[in-house]
Amino acid sequence: MTVSSTTLGPAPRRGPRWRRLLQAREAALVALVALVILVMTLWSPFFFSAANFRAASIGMVPTGIIAVGMTYLLVSGSFDLSVGAVLALSGTILALLLARGVPTPLAILLTAGAGALIGLANGLLVTALGINPLVATLATMSVARGLALVLTEGYSITGLPPSFGYVGSAAWLGIPLTVLIMVVIVIVADLALRHTRLLRQLYYVGANETAARLSGIRVGLVRVSAYLATSLMATLSGILLASRLMAGTPTAGSGLELQVLAAAVIGGASLSGGEGTVLGALLGVVFVALINNAMTMLAVSIYWQMVVTGIVLAMAVTLDRLVRHRER
Repeated sequence: MTVSSTTLGPAPRRGPRWRRLLQAREAALVALVALVILVMTLWSPFFFSAANFRAASIGMVPTGIIAVGMTYLLVSGSFDLSVGAVLALSGTILALLLARGVPTPLAILLTAGAGALIGLANGLLVTALGINPLVATLATMSVARGLALVLTEGYSITGLPPSFGYVGSAAWLGIPLTVLIMVVIVIVADLALRHTRLLRQLYYVGANETAARLSGIRVGLVRVSAYLATSLMATLSGILLASRLMAGTPTAGSGLELQVLAAAVIGGASLSGGEGTVLGALLGVVFVALINNAMTMLAVSIYWQMVVTGIVLAMAVTLDRLVRHRER
């Protein structure tokens, strides 16, 4: 018997108790963020300052925007490791076009097209060819990063038109414009994931792919769309970063995929699919960013910061598995 998707809730596995658990996860993250701020304020007089929060918020913009797409993918039961490389390739393509006199709107459109092609390739590799997402997105990550280095010979591309730097440097009411863009994207994406029938299909696919297919959902199209959205978010992040730096940097975004994954899982998304919210992912981004900022304030080596990020990711995945096991 075919089940209509309209009879299903936002997430097939999510009953009232689990919804309360997700809300508790988000509330716990808010408490953790507040605790980090309190401890660091007592530890360092420079932490609780407008300049530090401004710098930290600007730095989390790429991670926050990409976390939107990654949450969509995790909810659908997949993930993407190529986002950092796509960010770098997008920035370098845009910078090369602008440096050669291509009008800014056309350059942005062409860059978005390149990002969309990578997202489409990821989606087709996973859905049409049945390649494991780990292998598929590692392959596109290598291709995208390699192209960024080949196109620039490893050097940053500068000499961009001054008008292009407006978005990256402007502020409204004292808040950086890039941060406002991130906040708007997160709010719209979170509401859409919670309340639109189209995006709720991500939950059905991630929770039970077979049942979703039997209910009439085009599983392949849903997953390809999620990959496309994720790649476009990475492209937008690359464009905003290039505007802020006024340069296209082929090495940008290195290791960003792990930070995004860690933030999304900390925020409640499940590697098994079927669970997660964009708001939770953003709270995870804020938590990871504050931890990194605190280590920078304490003069901790950047290499140790990478170690801490890995440990946080491992702890988040372990917690996720324990919670799923207890729920079963």
